[in-house]
Amino acid sequence: MENLERIIADFANYAWGPWLLVLLIGGGTFFLFYSRGILFRYFCHAVDIIRGKYDNPGDTGDISHFQALSSALAGTIGMGNISGVAIAISTGGPGAIFWMWVSAIVGIATKFFTCTLAIMYRGKDSQGNIQGGPMYVITEGLGKKWKLLAVLFSLAGLIGCLPAFQANQLVQVLREVIFIPNGWIGDNHFTFNLLSGMVIAGMVSIVVLGGISRIGAVTSRVVPAMVVIYFTAAIWIVFSHFQEIPGYLMLIVSDAFTGKAAAGGVLGTVVITGIRRAAFSNEAGIGTEAMAHGAAKTEEPVREGLVAMLGPFIDTIIVCSTTALMILITGVWEGSNASGVTLTANAFDQAMPGVGAILLITCVLFFSMSTMFSYSYYGTKCLGFLIGAERKHYYNYFYVTLIVVSSVISLDMVVNIIDGMYALMAIPTMISALILAPKVMKAAQKYFAAIKS
Repeated sequence: MENLERIIADFANYAWGPWLLVLLIGGGTFFLFYSRGILFRYFCHAVDIIRGKYDNPGDTGDISHFQALSSALAGTIGMGNISGVAIAISTGGPGAIFWMWVSAIVGIATKFFTCTLAIMYRGKDSQGNIQGGPMYVITEGLGKKWKLLAVLFSLAGLIGCLPAFQANQLVQVLREVIFIPNGWIGDNHFTFNLLSGMVIAGMVSIVVLGGISRIGAVTSRVVPAMVVIYFTAAIWIVFSHFQEIPGYLMLIVSDAFTGKAAAGGVLGTVVITGIRRAAFSNEAGIGTEAMAHGAAKTEEPVREGLVAMLGPFIDTIIVCSTTALMILITGVWEGSNASGVTLTANAFDQAMPGVGAILLITCVLFFSMSTMFSYSYYGTKCLGFLIGAERKHYYNYFYVTLIVVSSVISLDMVVNIIDGMYALMAIPTMISALILAPKVMKAAQKYFAAIKS
């Protein structure tokens, strides 16, 4: 098992080499300047779209703009914010958060382009149903000669969209925050992990077997409520120490360029850790976001691109920053052996004794479950593209089974598997978006001109 973990870790580290950082951050920076920052002037318009001002039930698609954003956020807001931020700080130091911010800012532009393309180049699956996502953008927008890229994305998506991280961290927080402190389980955690994974798998299967309509309906109710609860509690903790906020913001910025708090004091570790965790958190440029927004009911590609760009802002700039400040302010990150979600739970418990941990566990439960709901849809789309839509439902059985497996393996193995697959998914997503960027800008200029007139 140790050899397997080492192989997977080496693969993830190689996949996230400098060339991929150039593709993601460099590509996002290109999108930002190529659009001349015009996107940032339309945030209010994007909010109007989410509110349903432009909804037309007769438009092509399966879910509303709001449900599309909720489904995408269900896959991003959650364990990436709660646990991913803790991993970023413990691995790359406070400076990793700065690089998460950088990734999110360029990610806003990236999501606009990738999700506009997801509507612009929707294709039909083997059953004649309209579908969106990088694989269809590639085949419909670039042509059949590029299909190998679409296949690469879909193959990586079968593994990258598994709920391994969410299931693993949900079981961990239940085990280490509730069951072990109360003496309900002993030193052998395998049985507890296995039984917990089986229960979670049963709960997830009830929703995921209902398809995107049921997923959208559930996440559009669960995600907003959990965001409000989690964010309110975290904001209360942060602003109860408001006098310390400027100092920790300065620490994040300064450590981003010195790497003093990083493992070994290596600046590259800080940068790579921040960008890897940001990609896992907001998924800009990975392609999963395009699959969710590609299902929106709209005939206007730019409109869905504007909705999608709100994702990194909400996910990383707001929620991740709040989590990071909370961990730093409470001091639980210094000299602690805790990892992932347990570190965040310690911060909650220290700031709100007796209540904080329970509150976090409630949020973790719903966040992780909602993410597992959304990811199943991504995987079925990938399998449907590869072997036919009439057989895509087989993925859900594989998906539910892997929830149980993910509950009993190590956190490091889970993180490296998902990171490696995300890297492979980003390659075709970003390449196709960069090539087709002029098509997006032409449509955007036409759309914005119509708004002004």
